[in-house]
Amino acid sequence: MILNDEQKAMLDGKYGEGAAYAMKIQVGIGECFDAPRMVPIKRAHVALSNQAGDLWFAEKLVKAGAKCRVAPTVNPGFCLGHFTGECAHPVDGPSAEHMQRTNDAYRTLGAVLSYNCTPYIATNVPNFGEVCAFSESSATPYVNAVWGARSNRESANSALCAAITGCVPEYGLLLDENRKGDILVHVEANMKSDYEYHLLGMMGDKIGEGIPVFTGLPKVITPEALRNLGAQLNTSGAYGMYHIVGFTPEAPTLEAALGGNKPKREVVITDKDLKDFEEKFSDEMHDGKVDFAMFGCPHFTLEEAMYIARHIEGKKLAIPMYILVSSHGRQMADRMGITDILTAAGAEIIPDTCPDQPCWHYLKGKVGITESPKCAYYPRRRGINFVIRDLDTCIEAALTGEVK
Repeated sequence: MILNDEQKAMLDGKYGEGAAYAMKIQVGIGECFDAPRMVPIKRAHVALSNQAGDLWFAEKLVKAGAKCRVAPTVNPGFCLGHFTGECAHPVDGPSAEHMQRTNDAYRTLGAVLSYNCTPYIATNVPNFGEVCAFSESSATPYVNAVWGARSNRESANSALCAAITGCVPEYGLLLDENRKGDILVHVEANMKSDYEYHLLGMMGDKIGEGIPVFTGLPKVITPEALRNLGAQLNTSGAYGMYHIVGFTPEAPTLEAALGGNKPKREVVITDKDLKDFEEKFSDEMHDGKVDFAMFGCPHFTLEEAMYIARHIEGKKLAIPMYILVSSHGRQMADRMGITDILTAAGAEIIPDTCPDQPCWHYLKGKVGITESPKCAYYPRRRGINFVIRDLDTCIEAALTGEVK
């Protein structure tokens, strides 16, 4: 790789041990992908993890004196204030200690402690063509496809290194030639709500490897639907980018989306495909009963919290409901009285928290309901099971305690 004078100085340790360590890692990544040079970034997002390996890495950088040149937003762990205080099932000491150490490490490094996995919707939104370093499975497809910015599928550690050095190796989705679609996906399913975009995104096995170009989708698509699509595409098939013809900025036409080439494969997605996945992916229930409802993987927006509040206002839930949001979303819900409505019905709106965390230890062995396959996917390794249904069915199940 060809480094400029400042990058060479960083690698040589003139900006400190931490910056040199981060640059060394990035140079190694660049050489693996035959990147010719490093290019500057303006934004970064780190899929922060309070688990042992990632915490070790962050603390190693802290001890080496590293500081972020580009302050990154960060993913959630779990809300210490909630799960060590007001929660009826507090987290254990070691888990709380790990979360606190993670908070301390990233604060010292100079990160923006947003603890939100959907920064691309409101708090860290890139411009078209802007080079970024985003980790988090829902974030990379969104910034590439929806905003037309440029980021590879960074790991938490490589994104943190980019935030420290202020640059990334130039390869992959940063290059024009690698951003063209090559799989034509004809959507014949009825995309009647945001939920169907979750299911469409989970069609990775049928779509196959490449960059999908979707046709047949509605002309108006909500930010929540796009969030759902990208999150599940990256979960089901490691897609860092997609195109929607006539909608996403680099796909005004089918020809533009494909770069003037013929697709290497064409796929048709039907209602049956979506329904079959829903049935196959859901865990078994006991006589149709569920123990809890969970939403917010990726984090729910304020609008979605308002939607739930409207449907349960003045009613009482039969089972616990957990709505995971950003701290900004929670603050707005508090100010607008939405939190009061949800709390009165028996729901909890929780900021800064991910479903794949030890704070949910008390749900082990239970069956929940959610509209997000990603929400169902990760907690299974902790012994928590899920049924997936559309949001209205989930809300009704939370009111009755069963799925009809």
